[in-house]
Amino acid sequence: MKSFHADNVSEFLSWPLWEYLNRPRHPVPRSRAYRKNDNAHCEQKNWTHVRQLFGYNRFDQPPLVPLMNQVYKNWNLFQNHFHPTFKFSHKQKQGSKYKRTYQHPQTPYQRLLELDELAPEIKHRLKLQHQALNPFKLKNSFEQDLKIFFTSHGILHCEATYT
Repeated sequence: MKSFHADNVSEFLSWPLWEYLNRPRHPVPRSRAYRKNDNAHCEQKNWTHVRQLFGYNRFDQPPLVPLMNQVYKNWNLFQNHFHPTFKFSHKQKQGSKYKRTYQHPQTPYQRLLELDELAPEIKHRLKLQHQALNPFKLKNSFEQDLKIFFTSHGILHCEATYT
């Protein structure tokens, strides 16, 4: 772990966690007040990782936590193994505009396998996990879990918007 970013909220940080993280090898960067772009890297995935699955409603009911965890378990496997994304490479200024260049789209799984720092036994374990997965079954599974989530506990007015 290189650093820990808690989105400038104190509710998450307890004193033991703060003391542990505040050691020299774990810097704790804090956001500046009223600077909305400070959390851009933390917040950039809220749309795809939270809002498209569960919408904007707040779910405070404890029985829903295991259902949400089950949705994310299958959804994370699907996203990490079968959903390629672009990764920013560099930008060049051309006149008054910038030309942005992106790397070839890859899944997070593929990016991990390309890392030299990753131990061979971890790469082997990831390859075995990837071979055992079926993207169609995973997608059907998390869609079924979402349907159960939204029809249980009286949450009929919400709809999943993941496509």
